[in-house]
Amino acid sequence: MQFFQKEIRLKAFSRGFHIITAEVLNAIPEISEISIGQLQVFIKHTSASLTINENADPTVRLDFESHINKMVPENQSYYKHTFEGSDDMPAHIKASLMGVSVQIPITNGELNLGIWQGIYLCEHRNNESGRRLVLTAFGN
Repeated sequence: MQFFQKEIRLKAFSRGFHIITAEVLNAIPEISEISIGQLQVFIKHTSASLTINENADPTVRLDFESHINKMVPENQSYYKHTFEGSDDMPAHIKASLMGVSVQIPITNGELNLGIWQGIYLCEHRNNESGRRLVLTAFGN
């Protein structure tokens, strides 16, 4: 079994849901050496998250942002953690709801995603610098 691990820093993204599949693949070309395995993508932050969803229609990502903002609104009187801005506590909640990692099968040296699937960075803050990801590929 082979193991490959890299830490990368993404460019800064605006608040919203962004497809980062190409950035991930470009950062860990060793996937091509794995016939059967897994890729884990982990984000090292508490106010951004990762998920897998549709990579074709950009309105899906807009709808995600609209819906999660209704689920977890800003400026709620019951929030105590407010000193980093009105978007900070909701960003922590959103990150916990969405999750900090995704795991994708590797088959014959390629990610075995569905035809319409892509890896999303879910940026929940208004102003953030680039997010750090740990990419771990393993298999035979």
